[in-house]
Amino acid sequence: MANFSSICPFEWRYGSEEMREIFKVENLVKTYLLVEKVLVAGLVKAGLAPENCVEVYEKCASNITASEIYAKEAELGHDIASLTYILGERCGECGRYAHLGATSYDIVDTAWALVISEALTIIKRKLAQVIQRFTELSREYRDVVMVGRTHGQHAVPVTVGFKFANYVYELSRSYERLCELTKRVVRVKMSGAVGTMAGWMGKGLQIEATVSEILGIAPHVISTQVAPRDGFAELISSLAILASQLDRFALEVRELSRPEISEIYESELRVGSSTMPHKRNPVIAERISGLAKIARTLVIAALENIPLMHERDLTNSSSERVLIPHAFLLVDQMLEDTLKLLNVLCIDREAIERNLNLTRGVIMSEAVMIKLVQKGLARHEAHKLLMKIIRNLKPGENFAEALLRNEVVSRLLSSEEIIETLNPKNYLGNYSELIDRALMYAEKTLNKC
Repeated sequence: MANFSSICPFEWRYGSEEMREIFKVENLVKTYLLVEKVLVAGLVKAGLAPENCVEVYEKCASNITASEIYAKEAELGHDIASLTYILGERCGECGRYAHLGATSYDIVDTAWALVISEALTIIKRKLAQVIQRFTELSREYRDVVMVGRTHGQHAVPVTVGFKFANYVYELSRSYERLCELTKRVVRVKMSGAVGTMAGWMGKGLQIEATVSEILGIAPHVISTQVAPRDGFAELISSLAILASQLDRFALEVRELSRPEISEIYESELRVGSSTMPHKRNPVIAERISGLAKIARTLVIAALENIPLMHERDLTNSSSERVLIPHAFLLVDQMLEDTLKLLNVLCIDREAIERNLNLTRGVIMSEAVMIKLVQKGLARHEAHKLLMKIIRNLKPGENFAEALLRNEVVSRLLSSEEIIETLNPKNYLGNYSELIDRALMYAEKTLNKC
């Protein structure tokens, strides 16, 4: 049940329940205890702890709760030390080996690796669904011609499918980033107080190998007291890039849903305004854009955590407790919203056609310029001529009429050639092949990891 009394909206409003579960304190503590148990297995294999301690820790660590640990932290002022004290007290004779030779961040960073791996699996699954939905829309609207816009102004024609294919490609690149960064972020950190493994008396590499093998995660090649923070910065940056890509699409929807454009809009029935019954607000798209602002701000904190003093200070700890869960919950919500947005999207073909003809043919000026060059006119002269014709259009006059009135144009182009050149469907270049190339790229990318 949602905790509506919580001050943090991520506890009840944003993020899916499956993502929340990963970052709940109970799960983090459970993961800490898992790492401690695996460490004991490493100690046993290295001959630094009795063989029966693996079985003992399976039992004695299973009943330790988060509330116990944080009650102890109130006394000791250190959460992982509290956990190790409780293990020492609960595990009988084997308790003497709890956390032996390890430092807190051997446990924390290895736990982060496990948690992040699980969270990335969710993000990649939802991102794949979004990419697949964009792919479907790109195929469905492949040949629907619409106005292309640059600087907010009418440019030259594109198709709705071509527009969607661009998002397929961009989001596939984010999927690729998430796959690639995994090998740098999801790693075991098990190396002791300053990274030298001194507490394990020459058997550190063996212990690290055992931990790595049991968890199925490769270890960091070398570290200080903590895993290198460039990996976390890369993770948060990649999530922020994904958030910004989703924001780009949300902005597209918001712009195209203006009543004076009305080409693409949210069709979901809801109250648009508490006072204006006529409002049809792009609420889902605006929420995506709003959350993207927060996702981008988290990058600064992640970058600031790279420069830690000497072999480590504590400035990363508090910020990472906030930024890692929130980055994942933000993007999780944004992916959920994007999928919802794509499923309630209305694409108004009549409005698209109306706006395509809004400038009465002027958007085809580049096509006319290229045609004039083919007829022998210098490109810069053709550009200058057409700009002059357009700037001097009479009220209500269409571009074809103005071109036919011009002596130079009418001498070089017949009325049939002008009509054919001004047809937006004849000026789409290699759009269809480019769509296919983007969709093929996505298909290959989604099979990578």
